[in-house]
Amino acid sequence: MLPKPGGRPLTADRAGTLRATLGMVTVLVKAGYFLGMTSRPPPRDLRASDADRERVVKVLAEAAGDGRLTLEEHAERVQRAYHARTLGELAGLTEDLVAPSAQPLRLDGSRSVAAFFTTQRREGRWVVPDRLVVTAVGGHVVLDLREALLQGMHTIVHATLIGGQLHLLVPEGVRVVVTDAKYPGRVGADLQPSPAPANIPGSPLVEVRAFTVAGRVRVHTPRRKGSGWLGRSRRQER
Repeated sequence: MLPKPGGRPLTADRAGTLRATLGMVTVLVKAGYFLGMTSRPPPRDLRASDADRERVVKVLAEAAGDGRLTLEEHAERVQRAYHARTLGELAGLTEDLVAPSAQPLRLDGSRSVAAFFTTQRREGRWVVPDRLVVTAVGGHVVLDLREALLQGMHTIVHATLIGGQLHLLVPEGVRVVVTDAKYPGRVGADLQPSPAPANIPGSPLVEVRAFTVAGRVRVHTPRRKGSGWLGRSRRQER
């Protein structure tokens, strides 16, 4: 279970800062200020892997088994799945079969995630852009990277956490570095790559630039040798 939002006790000064920052973030979100991101191919245009094809074929088999697809429809879609080159071609084969939250591939293409006194999740097989803006005000944002497709070897997450929390669930081999940010995530130079922290060659790096007011960043990594997931939780408090 996720912990309740919050961090250090609010003094009068911190409460005033919280109100002022919350007002600023609300204005920026309404103005679309967090949407200016670097240009990358949309998720639908990325090349599909054999594992992606098998995910879709599994859903097609379940649909044929319970009567949602006829045998002819199933055979035709399976053939298209194995010949698909892009994630978009695959996603179109299951759009009418399962709800968006149960799709084998999730290609909404969003470069921002916002949670205002609620919980927002990105999980399953989803595409992580190389620049992602996260805003959590009194709520939680959960980014599950265990089955995700990273668009770059160096991913930058600009996190604005006001009485909220960001949870990162990462697989083995993905390193996470959390640094302080002086301002909320913004367009312009602040979104451009800075000199990257030292990293193991060929190993993906997720850099979280966190602006926090009574907020937290939690990084959940797998336990060693069969101890199960969420074994280690490294908490960063700001």
